[in-house]
Amino acid sequence: MDLELLNAQRHADLRLADLSADGPHFVQVVATEFAAAAATCPIFLTKNPETGQFYAGAMFGFEPGENLLRNDASGRRAFVPLDLERQGFFLAPGGAIAIDPGHPRFAAGRGTALFEADGQPSPALRRIQHVLAQLSAGVPETDAFIQVLVGRGLVEIVDIDLRFDDGKSLSLGGLYTVSLDALAELEDAAVLDLFRRGYLQLIYTMAGSLKQVSILAQLRNERLAA
Repeated sequence: MDLELLNAQRHADLRLADLSADGPHFVQVVATEFAAAAATCPIFLTKNPETGQFYAGAMFGFEPGENLLRNDASGRRAFVPLDLERQGFFLAPGGAIAIDPGHPRFAAGRGTALFEADGQPSPALRRIQHVLAQLSAGVPETDAFIQVLVGRGLVEIVDIDLRFDDGKSLSLGGLYTVSLDALAELEDAAVLDLFRRGYLQLIYTMAGSLKQVSILAQLRNERLAA
């Protein structure tokens, strides 16, 4: 992947296509996204296979390439993670924006212009700038939250076994959540510290989001029936 620094002159004709409807089934999210994500999908922790470090992610389906919230008949507004919105864009040292010109989102002749006629950022590019700024701040903030969870012994593995109407069974591994039982065993001072940091709300948001697993399973069965 060869990145280029975004430049109004060099990339004056570059256009940004919409995100593909078929995306990853599990996308990294930051703490500021938890509330919006939990309204439509479960939030889990999992380990980065390269570093072994935990990160938080929103689940849209049970298998790669499966997005069960796409065209959801319930009318719920789909949650779009910041990490998806910024596809094709990267934050370079010094706060500059770099792009992967070979990314499918960039296609000459279709999509939304990144620059106005006078070379100023278009609304689409200003949105990308905002997204990258949120991620730049949100990733380390979320990492700090997860480190506290691990340090307090609040992370536990969760096994999910599903069986669908077509007879297919799925076992999801490598997923972790927050243990409310372990939270209840903490000393009052530790719980107060979590509260003051704003972490207690994030913990309950993550735990509450697990109810979305059964809703995703129901959506999958409805698609099978259709």
